[in-house]
Amino acid sequence: MSPIDMEFLKQNSKIQVYLERADKHLEGIGYTEHGLRHASITAMLSEKILRCLDHPPDDVRLAGVAGFLHDIGNVCGRMNHCQSGAIIAHSLLSEIGMCSEEIVGIMEAIGNHEEDFGQPTSKISAALILADKSDVHRSRVRTRRFISFDIHDRVNYAAEKSDLQISNKKKTISLMIKINTDISQVMEYFEIFLSRMIICRKAAKVLSCEFELIINGNKLL
Repeated sequence: MSPIDMEFLKQNSKIQVYLERADKHLEGIGYTEHGLRHASITAMLSEKILRCLDHPPDDVRLAGVAGFLHDIGNVCGRMNHCQSGAIIAHSLLSEIGMCSEEIVGIMEAIGNHEEDFGQPTSKISAALILADKSDVHRSRVRTRRFISFDIHDRVNYAAEKSDLQISNKKKTISLMIKINTDISQVMEYFEIFLSRMIICRKAAKVLSCEFELIINGNKLL
């Protein structure tokens, strides 16, 4: 059997059902998109981070798996979705034959990806955190009806472009965002994302890098 990677998981119908139902739950409570689109982008960015920093191919592969499954716990509810997601991932990955040594690394990453309680203590968990928090973009906003009074929708909708750049030479991981300030001011980004930027700095340190936040060409962190 070939090593299990993100592309393998994308073809698994059961995992698709879990992710789609998890996103449907978040849609019902008014959250931005957390479905297959976000899962795929987070997986690709997780892989990109470790690949650009010359980590072993298996670490790159496992970061992609963790990125793809990281929000699957939302099917049980938003509260403690990291921990429930880690347990669900264990069940699904065991079922399809992944070895325990790989599964526990993925569980650790998924269980620690949120800024409120998460602690990046491995390369895979650090890559997942940075990838997840980098997906800020207007395409995640489900409807424009709430932009005027919902700060999360407004900030995401104002983000016209986001890009994560990794320099192995400089040892920097840079999140570059273009924000339309006619929609949301830069200060609003910090109002809701400051704790996310703090955990991103911790994650970058695990990877022996510095984290940079650049908004509209200005370095803010």
